[in-house]
Amino acid sequence: MTLRRGIRWMVRHGLVRRTVQRQMRAGDLGSRLMIDPTTREDPFPYYDELRAQGRLVRTGLALISAHYDVCLEVLRSPNFGQMRLDRLPGILQLGRKLGGNPVLGPIEPPSMLAVDPPDHTRYRKLVTRAFSARVIATMRPRVEQIADELLDEITRSTSRGPAVDLVTRYASLLPATVIAEMLGAPVAMRRQFLDWGAGAALSLDIGLSYRDFRRSERDITALHRWMLEHFAVIRRAPRDDILSTLLAAHDQGDQLTLDELSSIAMLLLAAGFETTVNLLGNGAVLLMRHPDQLEVLRVQPQRWAGAVEEVLRYESPVQRTGRLALRDTEVAGHRLTAGAFIVVLLGGANRDPAVFPDPHRFDVARPEADQNLAFSSGIHYCIGAALARLEGEVGLRALFRRFPDLALTGTPHRSPTRVLRGYDAIPVRLSSRTQTVTSVPL
Repeated sequence: MTLRRGIRWMVRHGLVRRTVQRQMRAGDLGSRLMIDPTTREDPFPYYDELRAQGRLVRTGLALISAHYDVCLEVLRSPNFGQMRLDRLPGILQLGRKLGGNPVLGPIEPPSMLAVDPPDHTRYRKLVTRAFSARVIATMRPRVEQIADELLDEITRSTSRGPAVDLVTRYASLLPATVIAEMLGAPVAMRRQFLDWGAGAALSLDIGLSYRDFRRSERDITALHRWMLEHFAVIRRAPRDDILSTLLAAHDQGDQLTLDELSSIAMLLLAAGFETTVNLLGNGAVLLMRHPDQLEVLRVQPQRWAGAVEEVLRYESPVQRTGRLALRDTEVAGHRLTAGAFIVVLLGGANRDPAVFPDPHRFDVARPEADQNLAFSSGIHYCIGAALARLEGEVGLRALFRRFPDLALTGTPHRSPTRVLRGYDAIPVRLSSRTQTVTSVPL
């Protein structure tokens, strides 16, 4: 390992990992949720246990909550800002400086995930219009076309066998194709983008092994280098797409530095497919495991949008986020001083029985499903939420219309991340039996 990379890993992950392991052995539930591999497959009983301990529970490294109202209050409060690595205290800051300049990762400034106003407002203003509900609604025909083309390709491949990996062949390619076209990135590189995105996603977790940390830095660096080269291509032939708009903001004024430009572009590209891959994969597995709910959708296809909300609630693609108190404040009866760190368990809040009755039941007709916090809330509400919902609805509906008898042939494999929850492999058996329904379609 290089010395500087080793210092960066030790500061950001090594020291934290050792501390969390020690606290986990002492019985700290919050620490267990952070690194214990047994909690990754099914964290929800642990969320329930944590919720029973209190509305805001003090763990070894942070305060933590799985209560819906507490999480919502923190996410919307101007008294809290993004948790960022450059706000690490004391000796950790010194170590961070010795480790050299970090890569432009998703939790490092100037990423939109790691900054607060006014920078966050400035960045978001440049891209908000492209992700507005009105613009996204106009994209439905193209998303439907992409889904059908991918399913056509899968159908043609059945001559080589009826079993496929749903993630590799469909759940990953649909959102990767859509976001590449939106941004003006080459669709032919979508599998490379997915690979780089998987490495970048690792950096969202704490306590990474050195191997995972090295992969994360390598993939983020590779994506950054490619993005800089692609900007040169765009300069020679500007187009009407998001990357061209961002590049113009950099080249024609002082709205963006080069690092800001690259960071925003990389985040839009990777975040543009990562969450939706998980939404599609989680939704497909849930519907295969709950055929009664799939039958509801076959008879009442008008419920597909609500079903996507229930997937987001039941298996939130983003399970947690963090906020830092910017000033002395109070939450859930607790007085907090500036610098206090709170872990907001989105996946736990979305199973809070105070808001979602019988929360561990998957119900595509659940009336309050759209209250979920899967896309966060407040000023950091996910800018791509409307796009993800559209892709989830179109993608799942098209999948089960084409393959109504779709079935698992093995156990789906969970992705290694904890902040993001999804599958990196879903082995399925196909069927092209024509679906017949008696209901009136939308």
